[in-house]
Amino acid sequence: MSREPFETMPDVMDAKQLAEALQISKAGAYNLLNSPDFPTLRIGGRKLVMKNELVEWLKSRTNRKARKHGQEAEKW
Repeated sequence: MSREPFETMPDVMDAKQLAEALQISKAGAYNLLNSPDFPTLRIGGRKLVMKNELVEWLKSRTNRKARKHGQEAEKW
């Protein structure tokens, strides 16, 4: 059984929900929402992120080096 990431989270998240989804502090969520490369949606004074854009942003920043013939991916 496969689950989609954040399937129980709302389609549009505020800082509190983003912090919960990523298991980070609320201050950390605001830091992300204020980052120039983060897909922040601004509505009035509110800073939000759409769930699908968050997933794409995370995927684009994930180290995905290909494995060769059963070798483990390069460790940090």
